Amino acid sequence: MAEKLIGEEEQHKHATLQKNTTKEIHLLQLLQFFILSILFPKPGNTVPLLHRIKTSLARDVPLIPEASRNTAHYILLWTRAGTPLRSLLVISVGTITLVSLTGLLVFMLFVLAATINAVVISLLISLAAAGGFLALFFAFVTAIYIGALSVAIFAISTAVFWTTVAILITTGWVAFFYTVWLATSKSLGFAKHSLSATGSAITTYSASWGTRNLPQKD
Repeated sequence: MAEKLIGEEEQHKHATLQKNTTKEIHLLQLLQFFILSILFPKPGNTVPLLHRIKTSLARDVPLIPEASRNTAHYILLWTRAGTPLRSLLVISVGTITLVSLTGLLVFMLFVLAATINAVVISLLISLAAAGGFLALFFAFVTAIYIGALSVAIFAISTAVFWTTVAILITTGWVAFFYTVWLATSKSLGFAKHSLSATGSAITTYSASWGTRNLPQKD
């Protein structure tokens, strides 16, 4: 009991410290706090693993919105402070992440729908049949379920992979054309500056040469 109270007191102190730094916390820091508090507790903290997980979830989950806003604000400032290539990098990485998360969400929804469908059909058939027919039916349902999940995994993984490849190729071409355009504009600017400097030098030399060759009056 005393060890549990000690663990709860330490968790409370840690939570209080995190609340004081909520405005500065980011998603990566929040993830580090979550993992460290579960896998690497403080010396003398003998709280069970499940209790540490529960306490960490109760402490860190409410901080996710604030950490997300801080992370988005930091990324926005970092993007604005750089060149357009940095903006292109952020857009491409964000698009790939969004596509990956969308594929994961679609797969999870498919698994949920397939599981509910299999359970409902199994319950309905179990009410109308028994014995060997029921066992055979369950075997067929299991085979269909595994096959459908395999097809879904292959289709979603293929779509996500080729979408990611297309995004990377598009980003590469955009970056290439932007680099060519930037180099061309810099070269034209340098050539224009060189021509202006050369013209000014020629004008100055011509004026000085004409001044030296003017007839002197007695």
